[in-house]
Amino acid sequence: MVPMNAQEIRNAYLQFYKERGHEIVPRAQLVLSGDPTTLFTGSGMQPMIPYLLGETHPKGVRIADSQTCLRAQDIDDIGDNRHTTFFEMLGNWSLGDYFKEQQIEWMFEFLTEVVGLDASKLYVTCYIGAPEYGIPKDTEAAGVWARLFASKNLSNGQADIGSEAAGYARGMKEGERIFYYDGSKNWWSRNGAPENTPIGDPCGPDSEMFYEFDIPHNPEFGEYCHPNCDCGRFMEVGNNVFMAYKKVADGKFEPLEKPNIDHGSGLERIAAAQLNDPDVFKISLMWPIIDKLQQISGKKYESHTESMRVIADHLRAATFLAVDGCVPSNKEQGYVMRRLLRRAIRYSFDLGVEQNFLQEVVPVIADMYEADFPEVKAQREQVIATLVKEEKVFRQTLRNGIKQMQKFAKDGLTGAELFMLYDTYGFPVELSAEEAFTQGIALPADWREQFDAKMKEQRERSQTAQKGTFKGGLEGHDDIHLKYHTGTHLLYKALRTVLGDHVVQRGSNITTERLRFDFSHPEKMTPEQLSRVEQMVNDAIAADYPMNWKEYPTDEAFAKGALGAFGDKYGDTVKVYSAGDPQQPYSFEICGGPHVEHTGQLGEGGKKFVITKEEASSAGIRRIKAVLR
Repeated sequence: MVPMNAQEIRNAYLQFYKERGHEIVPRAQLVLSGDPTTLFTGSGMQPMIPYLLGETHPKGVRIADSQTCLRAQDIDDIGDNRHTTFFEMLGNWSLGDYFKEQQIEWMFEFLTEVVGLDASKLYVTCYIGAPEYGIPKDTEAAGVWARLFASKNLSNGQADIGSEAAGYARGMKEGERIFYYDGSKNWWSRNGAPENTPIGDPCGPDSEMFYEFDIPHNPEFGEYCHPNCDCGRFMEVGNNVFMAYKKVADGKFEPLEKPNIDHGSGLERIAAAQLNDPDVFKISLMWPIIDKLQQISGKKYESHTESMRVIADHLRAATFLAVDGCVPSNKEQGYVMRRLLRRAIRYSFDLGVEQNFLQEVVPVIADMYEADFPEVKAQREQVIATLVKEEKVFRQTLRNGIKQMQKFAKDGLTGAELFMLYDTYGFPVELSAEEAFTQGIALPADWREQFDAKMKEQRERSQTAQKGTFKGGLEGHDDIHLKYHTGTHLLYKALRTVLGDHVVQRGSNITTERLRFDFSHPEKMTPEQLSRVEQMVNDAIAADYPMNWKEYPTDEAFAKGALGAFGDKYGDTVKVYSAGDPQQPYSFEICGGPHVEHTGQLGEGGKKFVITKEEASSAGIRRIKAVLR
């Protein structure tokens, strides 16, 4: 059997579940609209939480997908053979339909018959139970696994391992393949173990699947080796969550009337298992990047392993962030994106690459994904331009920042000086700390507290400066303010029509003299584009659209296509303004208001909408100023 590459595994998985009655849904973006609780989509099931909590999915009760994910909290772990900030989760869900037996049988079939993994290298874990909560040991799932392993003439012994907190009861014995762990390992809820499960939430045991590599146990990771050991011998390749309970009170759980299945498998990890190599950077979604780095640098992966792993991971993550409309900045998602890019560029110096290299690497990443993700192909040139521009800016920043750091460092660095490097020279504080460590520059134990104190001072100064400014940049409620505020809605719509859906509002400011609108776009607009935008806004003014508003539940507003400003946080309900027929509006945007009653008011006295300036605001962000005259 010819080994399947990662792309083939992804497509085979989706086809496998499609043939079993599942609707294949597209991935959610890495930056979830309307979810203020998290910066990124960090798991395959995150976009499915509303449906696992009881909402009806529009596609039915059997769903499957391949979800891109980003976990920025793993950034400091990058460099080993299995951690990545960006990864794909192959997921399937049963919303009150099939349950344990069917799910386990299908996953066993997929891994062993479709992908072709050696079943003798597969080991599984199940929940040991919590009698104090009335939750039994999951012998049902273990029994299905035992039957399936027996069908392959494999041993299927079972063993209680216990908990990490107790140091685990023992290691593995010959013939054992199914292992029971406590709630710290084999229980799913939004907050972890049964005792931490929020009241009212569905929850339940899970059964994880592990692949064994041909490497010995490393005693640095504990006396005993077993599937949940971190020594590298075992790699988790998937997890079946059996949402069978609902927590109704402290210490009390009741069975769900219709239990759910939530399954997630790591695509990169299955591909590594297919190669029987624990290094995920050798799979078909990673190695082309490594190979390009070898070509550019003239260095070998074996001698510069960590640097190449960091660069490959970070550029893959940054590429998909750019595909999903994120741009490097000093706030929230943009800050993480900038840090990923700047760490990658910093590590390129370890390869002896001091020239710009992203224009050679990012196309390699796009090539690997555009056949299966149309949005990658559609955004290809814009993504390359965004990342290349950030690299050019940062290489100069890096030179200046390191030079300044060395000046500061004569007596060791302080947190206040790290803040200056961040505030004045654009150095992410984590990168400064890493650079200080690399150069052997001393940092005080409380450097982070010093930095945070300076950051707090700056925020307080900024809030004082902004006192009296209305949300959305509106500084007054008189007639001209309302006209310009309404004009930003018409401008937003026109920009997305002319430039594309990657355009996202990044800020606005209204005065009596003009409107100012910031938006994501990687390059200077052409005179032809500016002329088309101007004409579209004036056409909308001439159409004299009525301005209407209505409150919606936030999720419903985004589902209907409402636009918002990047980074804004929303509550359970939002006010949405539409220009024109509310059923088929010209523009449809979340906004607190207020606005004029109809767009024709902007043209009173024969005035026209005129763009007076288009310029860069920051990396990847353009700024338009316009007037009515």
